[in-house]
Amino acid sequence: MKNIFSKQKQPDTPATENLIQDIQDRLQEGSLGPKMVLIPSGQFRMGDVQGTGFENEQPLHEVAVASFLIGRYSITFAEYDQFADATAREKPNDEGWGRDNRPVINVTWEDAMTYTEWLSQQTGQQYRLPTEAEWEYAARAGTETDYWWGNEIGTNRTNCRASASQFSGKQTAPVGSFVPNPFGLYDTVGNVWEWTGSGYEPTYSGKEQCCLSKEDTGQKVFRGGSWDSKPKAARVSFRFDWRFQPNLVGFRVVRI
Repeated sequence: MKNIFSKQKQPDTPATENLIQDIQDRLQEGSLGPKMVLIPSGQFRMGDVQGTGFENEQPLHEVAVASFLIGRYSITFAEYDQFADATAREKPNDEGWGRDNRPVINVTWEDAMTYTEWLSQQTGQQYRLPTEAEWEYAARAGTETDYWWGNEIGTNRTNCRASASQFSGKQTAPVGSFVPNPFGLYDTVGNVWEWTGSGYEPTYSGKEQCCLSKEDTGQKVFRGGSWDSKPKAARVSFRFDWRFQPNLVGFRVVRI
């Protein structure tokens, strides 16, 4: 796999993932927030590097990204339920698959945005959804292949259709069930789609590097594929807009 960062050291491999330090902010009542990982600044080629994707993955273009923190995992039911209890919100349906350390599902983009606002208020830090560019940069982790490990989905590396895991095509897996990428991030391929903070456009023209306001009513982008996705839809460059089946979509947070 080719390292594509400008003047950055080669990222840690999954074998040394335990050396990548978690950063957790404390909430007002004393518990800890989501585990966050520091992503170094750098440049990468965004879009259909392999030339096997779709028109909306074009044009292939270079993007510079400033350093940021991103969740090691998708937000779990345990984390979201804590927020729901604190704000007297209805808890989302888990489809009978279990809560706790499974990724939260059946949440809208507005739900995800409200969670980041609450987390910001609780910690005194600035949390938000990742831009589409930040999401792809973190998911690629210095690679240019369809998945961070290569161009084939392989066996039991992730949770999507044809990936031969016990969850594939059936339901979500607990977060962290598979090997992390070189940045130490879990489930950037499959399990649940993840909301980004960016607006959808048919081809790239700059929105992928911006965050929408909560009041924006346009189409939103989610990334990464889900337990029900075909492997082609779980590629790192694959993009999808707001039309979705609710039990396929969760989210991951960024702190800047």
